[in-house]
Amino acid sequence: MKIYLDNAATTFPKPPEVYTSMMNYMTNIGTNPGRGASTASLAGNKVILNCRYALMDFFHFDKVENVIFTPNITTSLNTLIKSVVKQGWHVITSSMDHNATLRPLNSLCQKGIIELAIVPCSKEGLINIDDFINAIKPNTKLVVLSHASNIIGTIQPLEAIGKICKEKGIYFVIDAAQTAGVLPLDFYKLNCNALAFTGHKSLLGPQGIGGFLIDDNLNKQCSTFIEGGTGSLSSSIIQPDFLPDKFESGTLNGPGVAGLLEGINFINSQGLDTIREHEEYLCENFISGLLNINSIEVYGLRDITKRVAAISVNSTKIDNSELGFILDTQYGITTRTGLHCAPLAHETVGTYPTGSLRFGIGPFNDIKDINYTLSSLNSIIRKV
Repeated sequence: MKIYLDNAATTFPKPPEVYTSMMNYMTNIGTNPGRGASTASLAGNKVILNCRYALMDFFHFDKVENVIFTPNITTSLNTLIKSVVKQGWHVITSSMDHNATLRPLNSLCQKGIIELAIVPCSKEGLINIDDFINAIKPNTKLVVLSHASNIIGTIQPLEAIGKICKEKGIYFVIDAAQTAGVLPLDFYKLNCNALAFTGHKSLLGPQGIGGFLIDDNLNKQCSTFIEGGTGSLSSSIIQPDFLPDKFESGTLNGPGVAGLLEGINFINSQGLDTIREHEEYLCENFISGLLNINSIEVYGLRDITKRVAAISVNSTKIDNSELGFILDTQYGITTRTGLHCAPLAHETVGTYPTGSLRFGIGPFNDIKDINYTLSSLNSIIRKV
């Protein structure tokens, strides 16, 4: 029996249409989108544009040219951060954020370009609004925050934080890696200037495709980050300043975009609310079962509506890495152990330096997977 519970890292399997569309792109289109006027290139352009429109609608955005593709959300966050910061800026993030945010910000801080404030969160992973407000300084110009924790699933109050940022004229960038495709996200209700996403998690697309949505206010402050061929203004050695070309140098991942488009289409056909209800049901049953297993500690909020389905545990009887290894090799259950590229989050939760065993529930899991996993954990714990 094989059960996949590492969906917080990458969802698997994908809808069949994702595989089919990628193969169709590679076998029947194949060329570089946006390069030349051949029939195949124009067909590639159509796929790219259709996916831009799908993302625009999915996030309730209104400017298709401001939907930017990147290889992944790490590239998206690096682009958004490094293309906008100026010498002397004060930037705020949180202790629950991922290294995709923390490392570029720390690098800029170590180089003396920015001042950095990392707002501490509660053990349940929540930012205190008063602590956030107290971290703001006269030179605070940028806030970058994860929408939900990748280790314990806690959803942050980003609408309220975004409202504060807007009132104070601070640019606000959201890392939606764990919520895009899980929660209904409205770009404007979140009060953000940019929203970064990845395709391979809950948007149900393949690895190697991500992107961001950016409003005109933030874009005007951004310089180019990666320069190169765009298929536009090719007579000039100066990078175009219009979108999306400003941020899209080099050949786009056409098959990846095709797969992402079908992932979004699948979510729309099933209904985002239906998928969310299914994952909440499984998450609630799983946490309830975990709490009944001797020696298992479950981290994060108990209120299922305030978290996504990334569930971290530890046992007082066995190291998380060994427990994960046994689940994989003896029971066929794929999980994730360690620090999950979020060391400060583990410090916040109290699981540093060993980390935790994380279960990531996805749309293709069912209650049988949950019951089998709980039974397997019980069996392992009884034996040690």
